[in-house]
Amino acid sequence: MSSHPQGLAARQLAWQVLQAVAAGAYADGALERELGRVALSPVDRALATELAYGAIRQRRLLDAWLDLLGKVPAERQPPKLRWLLHLGLYQLLHSERVPASAAVSTTVELAKRAGLARLAPVVNGMLRACVRRLEAGDPLPLPADLAQALAIRQSLPDWLAQALLEWQTPEQAEAFGKACNTPPTLDLRLNRLRASAPQLQDAFDQVGISLQPIAGLPDGLTLLGRSGDLRQLPGYGEGQWCVQDRSAQRIAPLLDPQPGERILDACAAPGGKSTHLAELMQDQGLVLALDRGEARLRRVIRNSERLGLGCIETRHGDAVSLLERNPEMRGSFDAVLIDAPCSGLGTLSRHADARWRIDPGAIEGLVRLQRELLEALLPALKPGGRLVYATCTVHPQENSNLIEAFLADHPELTLAQSWQLWPGQLEGAGDGFYAARLQLR
Repeated sequence: MSSHPQGLAARQLAWQVLQAVAAGAYADGALERELGRVALSPVDRALATELAYGAIRQRRLLDAWLDLLGKVPAERQPPKLRWLLHLGLYQLLHSERVPASAAVSTTVELAKRAGLARLAPVVNGMLRACVRRLEAGDPLPLPADLAQALAIRQSLPDWLAQALLEWQTPEQAEAFGKACNTPPTLDLRLNRLRASAPQLQDAFDQVGISLQPIAGLPDGLTLLGRSGDLRQLPGYGEGQWCVQDRSAQRIAPLLDPQPGERILDACAAPGGKSTHLAELMQDQGLVLALDRGEARLRRVIRNSERLGLGCIETRHGDAVSLLERNPEMRGSFDAVLIDAPCSGLGTLSRHADARWRIDPGAIEGLVRLQRELLEALLPALKPGGRLVYATCTVHPQENSNLIEAFLADHPELTLAQSWQLWPGQLEGAGDGFYAARLQLR
């Protein structure tokens, strides 16, 4: 494809991703596939990524604009046209680096080149109508119902907007929505067995990339500015750091792992928390990293090898039946980490399409599995042992309600600490996470 007018290839690619996701593909997989097919400059790759992920996140809001501006409701638009209009509207409403004229002209040009030439005037007319409204300071009219208005404004499914207003104040619910629509920060965790923070910051400074410490996290650093292929960054090959979100960096220290202990990480892949435990134990003792996914377990092995950690032992298998299959493991661990499978409501900024995929009806099944994991792994603890239960969701049923019910049935346990982080709570960044540390008397 000719690259004239500028940035057309990036927009074409983003449009293809929107169509693929609408047909059932996962956003990150679809984007990776499309980026693999064409040679784009780093600037165009970044633009394609921003437009694809942004328009997927904002689908609900963009549909509301289509309903307002079009003669046909968004749901009934031909899919190819609907996603093209989303691309144009997203640039007008959310992209600070694209002038309105460029957003309109490139979208019209794409329509002409992709077999929608007879609809090009419709595209032009709708986008220009949007520009006129924005210039006149004429916002999108919102429903009177608080939950519906929140759902459109922050582009959330109805059930989630409703639930947020039950769990939080309207201001907090709004902040949650904003955080979910903000691309996540890129946080690194220093491997203190291999480097110090000043040493790493120096090395990054030398290649013109700024690393900033994250308040309250001794090994947390956040990367400012875009960085391309992470594997090319200083210290990657030497195992001096790994990528881990700032909220996730709070989980392993909660277990208070000590050198020489035996620790079970029951849902370990891809290994961020297993490697953190090993680093905190100064690589002395045992971290048994268990996971059901064999391919994902290989990532744990690769990560621990790169970070130079020898005390992690991986095992393929199901955590629920671990002690049935290995009765000798009963009462053999100082500590157990259950980073449980969950609805992932804390990570919506990281997964552009997740909000449209999560089925609220599936949460009961997840809660049953989470409870099974707790019941199955409690007997793995030594007397006086400790257990940390963690999820990357904000749903009380999967978090505080579940732990309360579990404690009520297990008087031998005490709750030492628990917290719920909401997206955007830590210095305006970070995933949503829940964690509870339970102590065996």
